[in-house]
Amino acid sequence: MVKKRRRRGKSGISIKPTNKGKLRKTAKAKKGRKIPVSKLRAMKRSKNPKTRRRATFALNARGWRKGGKKRTRR
Repeated sequence: MVKKRRRRGKSGISIKPTNKGKLRKTAKAKKGRKIPVSKLRAMKRSKNPKTRRRATFALNARGWRKGGKKRTRR
């Protein structure tokens, strides 16, 4: 019996070009830098539901690292 290898390609999740960078702009973070986790956690408690959704997505996406060890923070 021959095992099939799983092909790794693009994930099924994509962000619309119109929405790219909106969370960064709200966080007032510089381009090319990561938004600090502390700032994302604060944005998760925002009054604006869209900001909350974007911050939650960003925090979840940090755990989707491909390859290598997965970092855990306590």
